[in-house]
Amino acid sequence: MKKILLADDEKDIVEFLQYNLKQEGFEVIAAYDGLETLGKIKENPDLIILDIMMPKMDGYEVCKKIRTIKGFEHTPIIFLTAKSGEVDEIKGLELGASDYIQKPISPRKLIARVKANLRSSGKEGEKKSPPRIIIGPLVIDKEKYEISINGKIKVFPRKEFEVLYYLAGNPGRVFGREVLLKDVWGPEVFVVDRTVDVHIRKIREKLGDYSDLIETVKGVGYRFKSVE
Repeated sequence: MKKILLADDEKDIVEFLQYNLKQEGFEVIAAYDGLETLGKIKENPDLIILDIMMPKMDGYEVCKKIRTIKGFEHTPIIFLTAKSGEVDEIKGLELGASDYIQKPISPRKLIARVKANLRSSGKEGEKKSPPRIIIGPLVIDKEKYEISINGKIKVFPRKEFEVLYYLAGNPGRVFGREVLLKDVWGPEVFVVDRTVDVHIRKIREKLGDYSDLIETVKGVGYRFKSVE
């Protein structure tokens, strides 16, 4: 049973969503302000749904703090909020949210988004990207540190390889530059955001005709195109 931490200061919304999530087989932990949400992280939820406008600490600050807690660097965080501006959405994604949903939303749609985020996260059975990723003509072999396109080996420097492998292992998910820097270069290595852009440009050059597999999400970051 997957555990969801649901945080919103409107109790009627919490009770309504809690009921529907439980009907789908989820265990739900409720919180009604930012500080209470942080306190309930110790119950180890698999996914977190956050309102932004909460008392004591807003959802943005809660999200930022959760991302610094060991073991929660990649836990899916969904903002569920009445704030509808593009700037608000970009801010939420840049702080590390996995998804941003505007109220009102039907329970069925919310549950679908919850399941989609769990499937794509490391929390879903603690899955990791496979050692060998095959996407059309592109083969990325982590064990050999080797990439081939249409059967021809292409040489990628280590960091370019790791960025491509990271994105390809999480197709459809948007990653901000800050997240890529932390997860690929590591928190102890100091490099600027521009470093990510340079590596993406070089990767696209090497991908040639398949450069559009890496998409730019303006104002947010990059994602590897989902290929059915």
